[in-house]
Parts: sequence; structure tokens; C-alpha cells
Amino acid sequence: MMIRVVYHDGRYDMVKRWAFETLLAQRKIQGFRRSSGWVRIDRDPLRGSRQTLDYQGEDRRVPVEHPAVMEM
Repeated sequence: MMIRVVYHDGRYDMVKRWAFETLLAQRKIQGFRRSSGWVRIDRDPLRGSRQTLDYQGEDRRVPVEHPAVMEM
């Protein structure tokens, strides 16, 4: 799968996923295209971004036990 990206100097490119992840980690791109539209890295939320991974608040998730697992 190829991902359309825009670099900080305004150039556009199509890159493979592994290259995209490298460019993103190195902050070498300004944005990229999702199926829902363009994403600007400096202002739009990113999936799995550091902001969500460093959350220090209360964990509100409730563990769900599957009935088959509970009987074992």
C-alpha cells in the first residue's frame, strides 16, 4: 500500500508503509493523506500518538470475562 505524503518543503510523494512510518518517526513529513482527507501532523490527532500513550488519568475500562474462560 502506498501513502501520499507532503514534505515540509511542499513536495508531494507516494511512499510505502514502512517508509511512511520512518518518515513520520523522523518528523520529515508535514502531513499525509487518509481516506477521510489530509492530516497535518502538527495539528491533527494521530492514531497511537504519544499524547494517548502517556495518559496518566484513571483507567475507566472494565475487564470483561468471557463465560467459557471463567468455567476453566
